[in-house]
Amino acid sequence: MEVKAIARNTGMPAGKMRPLVDMVRGKRVDEALDLLRYTPTPKAKLIAKCVKSAAANAENNFQMDPANLRVIKIYIDEARGMRRFKARSRGRASPIKKNSSHLTVIVAEQEG
Repeated sequence: MEVKAIARNTGMPAGKMRPLVDMVRGKRVDEALDLLRYTPTPKAKLIAKCVKSAAANAENNFQMDPANLRVIKIYIDEARGMRRFKARSRGRASPIKKNSSHLTVIVAEQEG
């Protein structure tokens, strides 16, 4: 059985989070959390929080053993970004785009 956790509108661009997500995909939950703990970026803390949430959902809602959980799917989707404008010279304006993303983590018990 697959159990998931979703973090919506993270406020961080998807392109900057994808290398961390690729690093964690397919690992056991405790290995994934160890990798993210020693990665020096605030994005790793957000991904670790979502992985912990998925593991807690599996343990509390479906009585799965947390030692046997594995991250089988984890992906980042683009979210709606904020659009701002900054004043420039000669009465002009230039756009500022602040991208955001949705993070989805799916864990399941490994066979055997």
